[in-house]
Amino acid sequence: MKKIEAFIRHESLEAIHDRLAEMGLPSMSVSEAKGSGRQKGFTESYRGSKTTIFLRPKLKLEIAVDDGDVDRVIDTVLELSHTGEPGDGKIFVYDIEEAIRVRTGERGPVVLESHPEDAA
Repeated sequence: MKKIEAFIRHESLEAIHDRLAEMGLPSMSVSEAKGSGRQKGFTESYRGSKTTIFLRPKLKLEIAVDDGDVDRVIDTVLELSHTGEPGDGKIFVYDIEEAIRVRTGERGPVVLESHPEDAA
């Protein structure tokens, strides 16, 4: 099992989620993030004060998948989030040592499978 962590632009989320759902991989966590990379900061004026903003808003996707699905997820994120401009984001892949479904106590890859009762 792997955890894919992707930092993307906000406008890419819907297309990525929809494509992964079509592929049978609808589960992900999404959180707001701010970060800096090679992008330059930008200057804003607020009430007469100029401020340089270095941390750009991003979304952080966390997706747990079987090893065999890693390349499909990465390819999807790359395809749908690439603009060619600085700030397109980053993708990181981590090993998952253990996964446990809290509701049932199930362990291992079965945790990645969805159950009909989970849709409620």
